[in-house]
Amino acid sequence: MKVRIPVSLLLSAAMALPAELPVKQVVLYKHGVGYFERSGRLAPGESARLDFTAGEMNDVLKSLTIDERGGGKVTGLRYDSFDPLSHRLADFPFQISGGGMAALMDQLKGSRIELRFGSENVAGTIVSARSIPATDKTPPRDELNLLLDSGDFRVLDLSAASGIRFPDAKLQQQFREYLAALAAARSKDRRSVYIDSTDAKERQITAGYLIPAAVWKSSYRLLFGEKSATLEGWAIVDNTTGEDWTKVSLALVSGRPISFVSQLYPPKYVTRPEAELADDTAARPVVHSGAFESDTLNRKAVGVGGVVGGIMDRPMAASRAEMAAPQPPPAPMAAPSSIAAEASGRELGDLFEYRIAQPVTIRQGESAMIPFLQQPIEGRKLLIYSDHSSQHPTNAAELTNNTGKTLDGGPITVYDGGAYGGEALMETLKSGDKRLISYAVDLGTRITEAFGSKAAITRELHARRGILTTKLAAEETRTYTVRNVDQKAKTLIVEHPIRYGYTLLNQKPSEKTATAYRFELQLAPGATREFPVSEERVFDQTYSVSSISPDMLADFVANRALSDDGRKQLEQIAAQKRQIAENDRAIAAGERQMSDISSDEDRIRRNIGSLNSVAGQQQQVQNYARQLDTVEQKLVALRDTQAGLQRKKAALQQELDRLIEALAF
Repeated sequence: MKVRIPVSLLLSAAMALPAELPVKQVVLYKHGVGYFERSGRLAPGESARLDFTAGEMNDVLKSLTIDERGGGKVTGLRYDSFDPLSHRLADFPFQISGGGMAALMDQLKGSRIELRFGSENVAGTIVSARSIPATDKTPPRDELNLLLDSGDFRVLDLSAASGIRFPDAKLQQQFREYLAALAAARSKDRRSVYIDSTDAKERQITAGYLIPAAVWKSSYRLLFGEKSATLEGWAIVDNTTGEDWTKVSLALVSGRPISFVSQLYPPKYVTRPEAELADDTAARPVVHSGAFESDTLNRKAVGVGGVVGGIMDRPMAASRAEMAAPQPPPAPMAAPSSIAAEASGRELGDLFEYRIAQPVTIRQGESAMIPFLQQPIEGRKLLIYSDHSSQHPTNAAELTNNTGKTLDGGPITVYDGGAYGGEALMETLKSGDKRLISYAVDLGTRITEAFGSKAAITRELHARRGILTTKLAAEETRTYTVRNVDQKAKTLIVEHPIRYGYTLLNQKPSEKTATAYRFELQLAPGATREFPVSEERVFDQTYSVSSISPDMLADFVANRALSDDGRKQLEQIAAQKRQIAENDRAIAAGERQMSDISSDEDRIRRNIGSLNSVAGQQQQVQNYARQLDTVEQKLVALRDTQAGLQRKKAALQQELDRLIEALAF
């Protein structure tokens, strides 16, 4: 059976404006985006319209999802396009830039123009225009060279014209379009997305998307009572979207998923390379020569796709009365706020969601404080000494998150016994995790530090192929002297910095962070306590055995850390080095004797030379000659001895090299 639809109904549906879908759900994140869900009922054949700013369109085109219930199917999305300004202006025959009127006129050479100078009207065709800079005698001016209808050329001062007009209607329209394009580029007008459907009956449609949004912020109040602690959490939400949120379901997500901007909204143009076939040159005339012989002649080719967002279920948030800021507590006492912190929490993978129980209304341009937490928390008061440039520790609290929820990072205002105690910052705290926060300086406790060290001792000795390696240990101690001035017991946590290459010797920390050891001390009322922390640094030193003196080798041999095998090998090397040293001393003594004998030879020869020319001195010359012969014999004997010592040295050195090469323990 065919269903007849009245023509008037079809016409009215075709002429009806697209329906706007109200915001029903808002999910705010910590990385600059928000998830928005709009929902509503559409009449038969009716389209839906979503309005956004140009800056939001990139995220919308990346994340938009649509759910239509009622049997219909979404046939497509239409949206207001946005061409880059530079591309739109490139189509105009002129460009309005910083060159002034002269630069504009010069681009319109050949255009007809009409100018008015007082009572005189001048018309003609633009030849050229230029700007003339100022001189000492004349101000700057713009000159226009014009071809008049009479055929004369005339130079005009544009600054003197009281009116300028282009009679060409097409050129006038281009100016209007050019200026309109500039105005549109500065405009913050909203861009619309239209959702079309094939269904001819009423149906429900839901659209979800991500757009840039103000980050929600959290702040806490920590209230210490006599035996318990209470933590209040408030979410600060800003509505900067440009429209009211009326009874929306609100969720706040703690965590920082990866998000980025991809330029999907502006049309993208690709510069194509130019490619041309080689030009065919014109054929030249051919002059054929005549044949001498007769021979036989042979004559010789978009669809739109989006990342499916996690669509939040269940409505949420609070009425405007519940969103009002809490009344300040009467000074000076502070008590937990009278709030309805009805927010459920759940894990979303690595994220955590607070879903406000009641619908929330926040007008555009307004912000709201929404309570999302008020419950007891496990906490104890103590002191922390972490700033070693100060002699005072800080009042602190050790919080253990037993709320079953992730606590988003934010500032904490601490009230102790109903009075203001100080403020602190806390990073995001997962359920079951523990965190220390400092909120005030404790002037009733003073801490000083003293540093001491001991000489390094040798722990191990090893050798291989002539290299001796010693493992040394140096001990250093930092002593903390803590004085509790107050007449009450305190618990102090000392943060001792972790140093690379150092290990603890005498203390065991209660905790260890990436940068410090934490030691927990109990301080008696009005007492002073010393707390030493000893650390050891183990390092290696290497020596070349060939360059070590026998005395230094003796020190290594005497070390109790040396093995028996190593001691035996080093003793052999030390004995060999001593033999070489004795042989070197003998060689040095022989060298000195040879030097003395050589000096005597020179003296005797000089005496002989001086007496040879003196009459009657022959007997003395003969005596000197006998002495010279005796000295020569001694010198020959010494040279033979030195040669033997050098041969012995070479043999000893060869044996030493063998011992060093074989050294291993």
